[in-house]
Amino acid sequence: MKEKVSKYPDELQLKIAQEFLYTDIGFLELKMKYNIGGNSTIYKWIRKFGLSKQDDVQIEFNQSMAKQIEKTSLEHELNIKIKKLEEALKYEQLRTGALNTMIDIAERELKVDIRKKSGAKR
Repeated sequence: MKEKVSKYPDELQLKIAQEFLYTDIGFLELKMKYNIGGNSTIYKWIRKFGLSKQDDVQIEFNQSMAKQIEKTSLEHELNIKIKKLEEALKYEQLRTGALNTMIDIAERELKVDIRKKSGAKR
């Protein structure tokens, strides 16, 4: 008896079957996209992997979860950026405080006005 040799690896078969079941792509579009022969090939793969069509609630849930995961990675990157900016702000606040203290000491010790007075002179 001949052993059937598949032109498509199992991973690709599973991907195509899931794409058919869980997206809006039609049967004929998938056949053309992946150059699949036969009218029942995709249905055989669906049975092979024990998949079933999701109802609208499950599809909506999967789409919202995908968006949430995508948002989570973006939020993670933004949180890292916020932490870096907060550290830079702390550093600059300490630096400003140190400079102000140096100016205060210099003005007191040297009795010289270093800070510019506000308001324009005429």
